[in-house]
Amino acid sequence: MVWEEGYCEVPPYPDYEPDQHNLAEPQTVSTCEESVALSKDLKKKGWKFVGPTTVYAFMQAMGLINDHAKGCVGRSKAESARKKFKRP
Repeated sequence: MVWEEGYCEVPPYPDYEPDQHNLAEPQTVSTCEESVALSKDLKKKGWKFVGPTTVYAFMQAMGLINDHAKGCVGRSKAESARKKFKRP
């Protein structure tokens, strides 16, 4: 992530996008292998306060992880939005 003149840019991290078929049961974990790896990478680049749990929450917010419980209205909405998303 780059912060310049009030603008935050998130570079592509294709290696950190978790496989949607290998996610833990919803609401049972607060980290994943990819959030640990991304956290370590960001810390090497000088970032602070970006532990695996914080990164996992960021990944949830950005739609990389959809861990809504099955049957939750939010799960289907998130899946639909993810399918419509086109990478730049």
